[in-house]
Amino acid sequence: MPDAQAAHEKTITAMLTAQGGANLIYGAGMLDLGMTFDFAQFLIDAEIFKMVLHTINWFDVNEKTLCVDLIKEIGVGGEFVSHAHTTSHYKSIQSNSDLIDRKAREAWAQDGGTDMTERAYAKALHILETHEPAPLEPDAAQFIEDTVAKAAAK
Repeated sequence: MPDAQAAHEKTITAMLTAQGGANLIYGAGMLDLGMTFDFAQFLIDAEIFKMVLHTINWFDVNEKTLCVDLIKEIGVGGEFVSHAHTTSHYKSIQSNSDLIDRKAREAWAQDGGTDMTERAYAKALHILETHEPAPLEPDAAQFIEDTVAKAAAK
């Protein structure tokens, strides 16, 4: 069952993998040493992987992002939070999540007080009940059949 330990292990593994330069993170949705697949864990893992990639590719370090002129202008001990530069850029730098609830405790409790696993199961059920797959391109079926035939002929 998805829980804090599973999320922690997935995060550490994904972060180390991404920091090492890998472009593939294995095991989304897997639990119990890969013997079990869980839809909620899959959605939690997707959020974890998205945030890991966001962290790895967080922002470019250049003259614009370093804001050296702004730092000189405001000075040591100055306040940057309400500056126009900060307010125009914070949403593009902050990670966004469908499953992580960042509300204050009171608002979270008023909205049902669900944990991440409960929200992930609810989202998974919603997807399973409502998803309408896009139709294949008209020639896709023939392409698949041709590919299988070619593979079988070898």
